[in-house]
Amino acid sequence: MVRSKNASPTWNDVRTVLLDFDRAGLRGLVQDLYTASKENRAFLHARLGLGRDQLQPFKANISTWICPDLMNNQSVSVSKAKKAIADYKKAIGRPEGMAELSIFYCEEAFGFLESCSMEDESYFAALIRMYGRSLEFVSSLPAAQRATYLERLDKIRSRGSHVGWGGQDELNSLWHAAALDEQQSE
Repeated sequence: MVRSKNASPTWNDVRTVLLDFDRAGLRGLVQDLYTASKENRAFLHARLGLGRDQLQPFKANISTWICPDLMNNQSVSVSKAKKAIADYKKAIGRPEGMAELSIFYCEEAFGFLESCSMEDESYFAALIRMYGRSLEFVSSLPAAQRATYLERLDKIRSRGSHVGWGGQDELNSLWHAAALDEQQSE
């Protein structure tokens, strides 16, 4: 099937062209992608298991967008902070990394809320949803790996009383629902 020149290329089109690449050409393409953006570098480092802290670039993106420097006119972007977690999931998506990044998101968001007393219901709703996702990620880990993550989530839950919006009630509800799910699965 021949696509018209105006049709948007698809993965199948890319794959077909890649079949004609030799080893050096493919390596050159990957090198160009690597140098094109820091997101590509983070993806490749995570996928290939390179570097001491493969989560660091993803954490940096979360911090930039969920806990921005308002004095330097940086803006909040929940979607871009969540994209950092989605990017890690695409790169390698290890369960402990997903747990770490989602909990880090919550810790950073609470730090931001506590430092600037922001009154944005959608920001807070996204935080509550991420807390629930964190509990899901942690519950998917082997029991021996959960303790440290659960301690951090419990500390986050206790911070809910300081930010309003009925936060502590929401976090408690998620916490107890996850504990019930865990007891039922044993």
